[in-house]
Amino acid sequence: MAESTYYMPPEWSCHKATWLSWPHRLETWPRKFEPIPAVFVEIASWLSSSEEVHINVLDEAMEQEVSALFRNSGHQQLRIERIFLHRIPTNDAWCRDHGPNYVFRQSEGQLEKVIMNWEYNAWGEKYKSYHEDNAVPKKIAALQQLSLVSPGMVLEGGSIDVNGKGLLLTSEACLLNPNRNPSLSRVEIEAELGRYLGIEKVLWLGDGIVGDDTDGHVDDMARFVNETTVVIAVEDEPDDENYEALQENYWRLQCYTDLEGNPLKVVRLPMPLPVFHDGCRLPASYANFYIANTVVLVPTYRCSQDQKAIQILQQFFPERKVVGIDCTDVVWGLGAIHCLTHEEPNL
Repeated sequence: MAESTYYMPPEWSCHKATWLSWPHRLETWPRKFEPIPAVFVEIASWLSSSEEVHINVLDEAMEQEVSALFRNSGHQQLRIERIFLHRIPTNDAWCRDHGPNYVFRQSEGQLEKVIMNWEYNAWGEKYKSYHEDNAVPKKIAALQQLSLVSPGMVLEGGSIDVNGKGLLLTSEACLLNPNRNPSLSRVEIEAELGRYLGIEKVLWLGDGIVGDDTDGHVDDMARFVNETTVVIAVEDEPDDENYEALQENYWRLQCYTDLEGNPLKVVRLPMPLPVFHDGCRLPASYANFYIANTVVLVPTYRCSQDQKAIQILQQFFPERKVVGIDCTDVVWGLGAIHCLTHEEPNL
């Protein structure tokens, strides 16, 4: 029997839908939860102009509450017929990390969409409650009647980014952290990424940004915007806490090549001015954008760099509208737009 091969499409490939998990954990945004649902409505409304939006909710009561928010929102971009709510309980809202990682499987001449059921342990068990989150891919696979593949390795969606041509971006700080897969070596982790995502070369970055409790998710630092180009957040102020780590990651990327040995095009993305709340430096970054079919949603932080970041990204997505979403409140939960979303590709 021929062995199955797997392929993870890049985020800019055609989507069937985007998945979200509705926010409900007050501790994620302590004393600042009130504005969060409205930001979710804005994100989902823009996404509904582009594709279907599937949202996990806890129960019937939350389903009714969320439905009412959309009915009463008046958002100009909202296509309410493209919003679908599912009673799939979650512990938190970070769908990038607990949501379904869709890939294509080729087996005996047949191509099918399947869900990778990576293990999720709340970023190295930083939070006690994560079992509902870890069960989300299995429940969505059952809902959609898709095959579920369980590699057995801990892997969060925010820790990786792919170009669709054999390259994967990640960070040593996250994937090599002993709180994820202590029994696996770098070589073994690369082998699993190759087997289940179709990766031929892993590009390793170093440390993540200050305030990121995920141990250095790459989607706060560097992202592919096409098969040959990476945008990377770079801090230009030497006195800033992020300066050294981001400069080193920028240097690393300039040394990497694609599978044919060609250097990547590396484009600098500014960092926003530091965002603080209750004395805490938050992981604000423009790299946490999300690419949908007709729009690209970029987190903004009420500072002068916002428009510059939008302009840089717009040049790489001429057929999509790049839209800024104010995430100054959202990032108090230690994540932004990419952390909240998960794409479902079209087969």
